[in-house]
Amino acid sequence: MAVRHFLTLEDLSPSELNDLLDHASHLRDTWRQGKTRDSLKNRVLAMIFEKSSTRTRVSFEAGMTQLGGSALFLSPRDTQLGRGEPIEDSARVISSMVSAVMIRTFAHDTAVRFAAASHTPVINALTDDYHPCQLLADMQTYREHRGSIQGGTVTWIGDGNNMCNSYINAAIQFDFQLRIACPTGYEPDSALLAKAGERVTVCPDPGEASRDANLVVTDVWASMGQEQEQQARESAFNGFQVNPELMALADKDALFMHCLPAHRGEEISEGMLEHPSSVVWDEAENRLHAQKALLEFLILGTLD
Repeated sequence: MAVRHFLTLEDLSPSELNDLLDHASHLRDTWRQGKTRDSLKNRVLAMIFEKSSTRTRVSFEAGMTQLGGSALFLSPRDTQLGRGEPIEDSARVISSMVSAVMIRTFAHDTAVRFAAASHTPVINALTDDYHPCQLLADMQTYREHRGSIQGGTVTWIGDGNNMCNSYINAAIQFDFQLRIACPTGYEPDSALLAKAGERVTVCPDPGEASRDANLVVTDVWASMGQEQEQQARESAFNGFQVNPELMALADKDALFMHCLPAHRGEEISEGMLEHPSSVVWDEAENRLHAQKALLEFLILGTLD
């Protein structure tokens, strides 16, 4: 059977994604009930980090442990990846020794090249272009609180970054309308917008974009590697803050999400993470359970 990878949401079909999220919620429930699971006993996940992270490392490492397996943390300082070895050579060797590989890197092409040479499944844990694992957690969280997002309206406030790109993919795969409110010059990838067609609209007014929305989502104004742009971005994104006044324009049952880390006083108001609409902490925990479901699907080839 051909090796399956997860580099974007498009690598799974809509039905596979929905089944995976159902299984993720089941894993969350059974974990909270104190039940043990050893579905990935003696399996090893290699975790390649060229970008640092808190939630990604903890969720993948804890997830493998909870499923009876183990995880290896690999940084450029500790491997030949940081010493000029071709990506393909590293992929062939590492994937011959482990059950799956998780990679968090800068250029999306690095993940694509690694997967093309890998003998085992490769998971994109974030690149400059996409963050599909976060979308699994977001979609799982919405389902657990409000049911299916199909036919609903999601509003993205902020930069047209990797999270925004993955929300565009999600609009296609989960069949919802996406409104993107971003400053001029910070729009998402034009090819992705064209592919999404009428499912996605770009609106310069955050208030108008949020009106009657079922879910409002944002992210930091300056992502990792863009710190030198912080001052310019603060000026450009003035008025693109998610706050209670903005949420009041959304549907009365609308949820608010943020992938974290959050900069209070910038993209969100000081108390927004504690706002009644906020499900940010469930969203953060669900990285663990969504990724456990993903690991089982890719390594075992089934959801059981």
